[in-house]
Order: sequence, then structure tokens, then C-alpha cells
Amino acid sequence: MIEQPTALPGKPTSASRTTLSHIMSAHDTNLLGTVHGGVVMKLVDDAAGAVAGRHSGGPAVTASMDEMAFLEPVRVGDLLHVKAQVNWTGRSSMEVGVRVIAERWNESVPATQVAGAYLVFVAVDAEGKPRPVPPVVPETDRDKRRWQEAQIRRTHRLARRKEILELRARRSAEGLDD
Repeated sequence: MIEQPTALPGKPTSASRTTLSHIMSAHDTNLLGTVHGGVVMKLVDDAAGAVAGRHSGGPAVTASMDEMAFLEPVRVGDLLHVKAQVNWTGRSSMEVGVRVIAERWNESVPATQVAGAYLVFVAVDAEGKPRPVPPVVPETDRDKRRWQEAQIRRTHRLARRKEILELRARRSAEGLDD
């Protein structure tokens, strides 16, 4: 299923870019005393959802999360800045790139990227059906690079899905899966 561009006017990358900030507390920790990855993932999804809704002009739902990478531990007291922007758009879907930056409360070190992810959102109407989204218009060389990289990720996602479905169909035809 290849998405075709819509006739809606484009929106620049900066139109929906956002940053959500949150101080990590003891309530957010795991058994190791660092912030639970699921807490960070929720903040990532929250920021990406805000960006997707802003870009599409209405509700959008998370369809997938790619390449969630945890680069450094997050600790109690860290001020997290979750930065998100639309990297690419199709007919009804959008890829949102997210970076998570931590300001360490007890250290005089520069802010550190602690996580990153790519999420795919689908804009939906009142009945929950996909609806068209405006194309994203990359503004900077960095935005253009992100758009090109998002195209590559999309191609890989679609190829992976196709290959898995073909494998399942073969195994089912051979009576190997119940």
C-alpha cells in the first residue's frame, strides 16, 4: 500500500515542532533506581502525539514505534526535554522523530541526549478512519535529511511487513502454523 500525497497545502516542519519537559521523580524509577524505560517511552509517545495532532489538525493515533534507543540512564531529578517534529508524511500517516535530552540536576555538565525514537502516527476522523494529512515541507538541510531518512525507514517497514506476511502465508499453506 503506497500512500499518495494529498491535495492539502503543505506545512513547514517548524509548524508542529514541540518540546515537552518533565522532572523525573522517585515515582518514575525501576528496581535499579534509574527511570523506568516505559516512563520515557510514554513521554516520547506524548510528545510525538502532540506533534502529530498539531500537524494533521486533529486526532492522530500511534501506529508503530521504530528504533527506540536508550543511550544513557535517566536519573531521579533529571529535567527531561522531549523534542519532537514531523519528519515525513504520506496520505494519512506521519513519521515523528523524537530526541530526549536530560539536564542533570546535580552535575555541571552539558545536557545529554539519553534516548531517541521514530514513531508512525495515522490521522483519524471521528469514526476512527484514516484521514488525509498535509504534506510536511522540510525547511532546513537537516529537515531534508530527516525526510530522506524517513523514506528509507518507511521502505524497510513495508518490505519487512510484506516478507513476514509472505512467510506466514507459506507456513499456513504447508500446515505448519496452528
